[in-house]
Amino acid sequence: MLEVIDLKKSYGEIAALRGVNLRVAKGQLLGFLGPNGAGKTTTMRSVFGLVAPDAGEVLWNGRPISDRDRLRFGYMPEERGLYPRMRNSEQVAYFGMLHGLTQAGAHAAAKRWLGEFGLADRSRDRLEELSHGNQQRLQLAAALVHSPELLVLDEPFAGLDPVGVGAMGEILASQAAAGTAVIFSSHQLDLVEDLCDDVVIINEGAVALAGAVRRLRADAPHRHVQVEVHNSTSDWVKQLEDVRIVGRDGDRVTLDVGHGADLGSILAAAQAAGDVVEFSYEPPSLNEVFLDAVSQ
Repeated sequence: MLEVIDLKKSYGEIAALRGVNLRVAKGQLLGFLGPNGAGKTTTMRSVFGLVAPDAGEVLWNGRPISDRDRLRFGYMPEERGLYPRMRNSEQVAYFGMLHGLTQAGAHAAAKRWLGEFGLADRSRDRLEELSHGNQQRLQLAAALVHSPELLVLDEPFAGLDPVGVGAMGEILASQAAAGTAVIFSSHQLDLVEDLCDDVVIINEGAVALAGAVRRLRADAPHRHVQVEVHNSTSDWVKQLEDVRIVGRDGDRVTLDVGHGADLGSILAAAQAAGDVVEFSYEPPSLNEVFLDAVSQ
């Protein structure tokens, strides 16, 4: 288990981290969220000793992280950490050997991961010859080549097309299912909502919200009601109190309502206006929970 405990870091008068706490267990896929400059990358870099915190602890299995522990970690930084002119298969194998694999084992693992990411036919190419999306895949292959126990990924889906996003998501889910502790940051919150059971949201260097995605959505102070009314003779929504229109698409309207809204009166108003073909009530999306958390 990775534990970040009351981590603090300042750069001059700027407080990058103001007591960040999080934990990710083996087999868990944790989404680490926050706006730009919130402290996500600083927190991740502290796990690898690339940033020395001013206070707090970073623990692996209950003890301070050693260099030996870090050999069992995989890291994918947001910035490219690969060599532009090195051949792709040699590059992935090289990172495997840096993490303790034998030369033969590293080359076998590199071949496997290049195949997993659809790059087998580009193994003799150089990084600079790949598209941005394929460079992203190669960087993840380098992070996975040694079968890490902890995988830390900073914006792994950036620059990927929908097919690449789907493939990357499946690989991360399979890594967690195999027992790897996985933590990743992303601005694609719909994807995080699909992949992760738990998230940590930080803002201005501090944790703003943390917990199970389902619980955070359920505990949100507002809900959405989607109503589609055909053959309406009036703008029936205008007569409703304590609701806010957050979307409209033809006959369908999405309303933001309080947790204890009178759904019966909303339905009655819609039925009086025309033929109700859809009426649904659901908690806000993770994206809306995120926006609420970082705007407070």
